[in-house]
Amino acid sequence: MKITPKKKIHATITVPGDKSISHRSIMIGALAKGTTEIEGFLMGEDCLSTISCFQKLGILIEQQKDKIIVYGKGLHGLTAPTEILDVGNSGTTLRLISGILSAQPFFSHLTGDASIQKRPMERIAVPLRQMGAVLKSNSDKLFAPFTIEGNALKGITYALPMASAQVKSAILLAGLFAKGETIVIEPEPTRDHTEIMLRYMGADIQKIGNEIHCKPVSELYAHKIVVPADISSAAYFIVLGCICENSEIVLKNVGINQTRTGIIDALIAMGAHIHIENETIINGEKTGDIIVTSSQLHGTTIGGAEIPRLIDEIPVLAVAACFAQGTTIIKDAQELKVKESNRIKTIITELKKFGANIAETDDGMIIQGGTPLKGCTVESYQDHRIAMAMAIAGMCASGQTEITGAECVTISFPNFFELLNKKL
Repeated sequence: MKITPKKKIHATITVPGDKSISHRSIMIGALAKGTTEIEGFLMGEDCLSTISCFQKLGILIEQQKDKIIVYGKGLHGLTAPTEILDVGNSGTTLRLISGILSAQPFFSHLTGDASIQKRPMERIAVPLRQMGAVLKSNSDKLFAPFTIEGNALKGITYALPMASAQVKSAILLAGLFAKGETIVIEPEPTRDHTEIMLRYMGADIQKIGNEIHCKPVSELYAHKIVVPADISSAAYFIVLGCICENSEIVLKNVGINQTRTGIIDALIAMGAHIHIENETIINGEKTGDIIVTSSQLHGTTIGGAEIPRLIDEIPVLAVAACFAQGTTIIKDAQELKVKESNRIKTIITELKKFGANIAETDDGMIIQGGTPLKGCTVESYQDHRIAMAMAIAGMCASGQTEITGAECVTISFPNFFELLNKKL
């Protein structure tokens, strides 16, 4: 994909539906009694993998032009799959579905693509085994492909060793079927879409300080779900609006759940002109229109409790830092090493090709901003967030940029390049 830079952008755009919420709408809709109608569903490859897996578990799911219909069978309505459940590139699918399958009265075999088979699954295996789950793979620590032999589960209290919404969600979903109360203790707040949707569908979920309590209920009940636009996808255009001269970009109906707005807070701390209008709440999720205008950014330090709130946005935040005056330090971001690529290494390797002054640290990076970027040829590593971040860098570099392996954006943002090339 070739990227030609632009000097002035004025646009109003709508990015696709939130990936995290789309995944959960299928999973929790499948476990609810009745029909769940989903509007704004993200038709990206990862979310389609979730649909495929639950269809193999006996759930009828219809894909209509502008909505998804899930005919839920209730908490105990899943049936044994007759083939391997393939999650493709979706770590969310693999980790969350494992919590559900751990409690089912049947055997499941799960796999994914080459990237998924390198991603650590022991972090879900430890708490699920404490609950009574039986997860097995061919290595000492759990990696895909692996099997789950359904078992009767018991509630546990589990302190997460790292802030992870996926691990938290796997435990809570298993807790729906467990005997007794399940409590998850978070070191830092992480995205809470699972808790919001479970509560919306009738689960007994309470947050007390840094603890999430899940008590078993007899049934969940279907409700309509409207998926807001994904702030992780909006982030690319938020950064573009900041770093492109004489520009204003309006992003409509974006999810602004406070566990996800770290990117906005970080950019505002760097001097960004961002404000939010038309705030509302629908099916428990806060949304609004984000307006961003050209900004004189300056360096900052990002770490600690901020990281779980913007972990997926760090690649494009690093791009913003290249256009900021002064030094930006990103720390406490070791989790980037076990994403679709080692995002610490891939961000640094590719931004250096543009001429950026950026260096790796053990847990992040240091970026000396203000050096003009020059167009070049960069690699995606088949990592959708790297590909899109490099596209934003290319939009504000001098000369043309070419991204190899750019098709991987279909994982989370199928029409990204269409919006970038035609809408702006």
